[in-house]
Amino acid sequence: MSSKIQDFTNRINQYLDNLDLIRKPEELYLPVQYCLGNGGKRIRPLMALLAGDMYGGNTNDIMGPAAGMEIFHNFTLMHDDIMDQAPLRRGKPSVYKKWNANTAILSGDVMFALAIQHIALCPAQHLKQILDLFNKTVIEVCEGQQYDMNFEILDKVTEEEYINMIRLKTAVLPAACLKTGALIAGAPQAEAQKLYEFGEYVGIAFQLMDDWLDIFGDEETFGKKTGGDIVANKKTWFYIKAFEMANENQLRDLRNAFTNRIYNPEEKISMVKNVFLQLKLDELSLEKMEQYNTRAFACLDQIALPENNKMELRTLAQNLLNRQI
Repeated sequence: MSSKIQDFTNRINQYLDNLDLIRKPEELYLPVQYCLGNGGKRIRPLMALLAGDMYGGNTNDIMGPAAGMEIFHNFTLMHDDIMDQAPLRRGKPSVYKKWNANTAILSGDVMFALAIQHIALCPAQHLKQILDLFNKTVIEVCEGQQYDMNFEILDKVTEEEYINMIRLKTAVLPAACLKTGALIAGAPQAEAQKLYEFGEYVGIAFQLMDDWLDIFGDEETFGKKTGGDIVANKKTWFYIKAFEMANENQLRDLRNAFTNRIYNPEEKISMVKNVFLQLKLDELSLEKMEQYNTRAFACLDQIALPENNKMELRTLAQNLLNRQI
């Protein structure tokens, strides 16, 4: 990690640590403090600061909106855990599990309000533009979450529908962070939009890699048990492509696995993973991820700044995809 990335990350953490969350009623604010203090790499606010720094902007002007984006991101995680009934978040009890669902809902609502407060700390001349971008992003993230929930009950989901879902649920927020930092720093509209597209493509590639790691990742290296998406019958890129490409015998195995006729989770994971390997989906998915990665860096290449100005952001994106950050 470069010294600039480390410095920006430290500043973001210090900003969040200094939020006035020692308030009454404690039952409302302690979960907020717990959620924001529960780790996280601060990638989204870091992107905002790096994008602004590319254009020589004052990162102090960007810090409030950057932190607001991070608060919003953590708010979505708090509510997602309720919807998914996820007991853990970053290795610790999720807020709804540590307290209860009602507390997680209400504390999440406070986090959403706090996010808007800090977004609004941007310079006055940029306020409407940044708030409009933030509101658009909030709506799209909610659309992505709804599509993800819809997929649970749909018999068939296309690859195009899946890519659009992860674009909305995962990619538009880092894209908005990049555009926010660039706009506050005075970047031309066209280049700020190129940074937005860069963020979208990086976000899609990141999620595709996440899907790959859930099946083929090393459990010790990445700190999570593999096969969770298979056990949960998640309609990931692998699921969609497997049903699209499978022959009759492979389809039989997939149907047996995903209609829960295989009761043993390890047996289910093994059977499905074997079909994925037969279809070479492990290789095809990495090729697909690389396509989005290539599109991302093509957007960055179109920005008319010296390569040295773009190096930190390029390195951050590559490290994200390689899971080195």
